[in-house]
Amino acid sequence: MHPKHELVQTYQWLRQYGLNDSHSGNASVRDGDLIWVTPTGACADTLVADDLVACGMDGTVGDGASLDTALHLAVYRANPNATCILHSHGPNTVAITMDGKNFVPPDFEGAYYFSSIPVLTIAYQDYLDESPALVSRTLARHPVAVVRGHGVYACAESINLAYKWTCSLELSAKTALLARQAGTI
Repeated sequence: MHPKHELVQTYQWLRQYGLNDSHSGNASVRDGDLIWVTPTGACADTLVADDLVACGMDGTVGDGASLDTALHLAVYRANPNATCILHSHGPNTVAITMDGKNFVPPDFEGAYYFSSIPVLTIAYQDYLDESPALVSRTLARHPVAVVRGHGVYACAESINLAYKWTCSLELSAKTALLARQAGTI
């Protein structure tokens, strides 16, 4: 499958499995010096590969690209082996990290993948200016990061791996919330 089609399928899965609403999040795939990014305001239910916007590692941003494109480009520059970035809004992950503290997964699988998930606090009005540098520095050291009250960024060498980490984090967050309700942690 062509990476553009795989990215669209994965973006739609993020919606289908409750990690984004119909028009939230964004995603990109790198092919050499070319980056394919979801358009701003993209609807996951109707997105097709031809809707993706071409951008360049040189900083060229195609018309209509996601507002997070500068962040994606900064992350790729900090992670030369990365070929995919997924940004999602998993409700359990957002909820469990609202306190701004790094999240330590309590479950076996989560702990296997992540010793700790960094949680970044960026003021709403400063997000577009500050997020590219802060998120890219963090993702140079960690496979995923959470922007407090906003959502998850996963960066990986493949679309499948970025998706796996996104889903694993969301399940760990859900498990932690359920365990807290049950009084077991």
